[in-house]
Amino acid sequence: MTEEVPSTRARLLAAAERLFLDKGAEQVSVRAINAEAGLNPGAVHYHFGSREGLIAALLEQELTPLWADRMEVIARRSLGGEEEPFEVRDLVAAIVEPFEELSRTEKGRMLSHLLARWALPSGRPTSISTWFGAAPFEVMLGRALPHLSVREVAERWRLAFTLLLEVYGRSTDPAPAAAVPLPETATIIAFVTAGLTAPAHS
Repeated sequence: MTEEVPSTRARLLAAAERLFLDKGAEQVSVRAINAEAGLNPGAVHYHFGSREGLIAALLEQELTPLWADRMEVIARRSLGGEEEPFEVRDLVAAIVEPFEELSRTEKGRMLSHLLARWALPSGRPTSISTWFGAAPFEVMLGRALPHLSVREVAERWRLAFTLLLEVYGRSTDPAPAAAVPLPETATIIAFVTAGLTAPAHS
């Protein structure tokens, strides 16, 4: 039983990924995922609780490795005492660069789109793992910008991350709008950094 559960979860995640790539996540039902995995109709709900639970698990599995190591380094630097001082731009770059890497492949674009579709409608942070929740970033940003209130830091971070999800999570459909090239990575980093570090409003 110990070996069966991870194996079944892996089959469901692999099936979901294949279908999301082939048809687009919005067109794929739980029934289709169960069928693609060769499992009974209740498998997704049994192992993940819901379609959203399966999506969260897929995002965690595929995206966490892209951010975890970079963010651990940035988090240590934000505490001070490191040879290289912490700057807001470094935090932004550590978030944007993995998105840029994802944008180079069909699978990466699908995952970014899925992340945006999962996170944006409710405005909730993606709390599937440490580095997909808002709190660590707000703490680091607050250390770099101590003149801002906690609320202002949180609002700026929410605006910045929403912008990144909109930019990198655009539809993967082959429509004219989807064919518009992404802004240069350096431009995105500079723009987001400028917004986060703007003077406090009076």
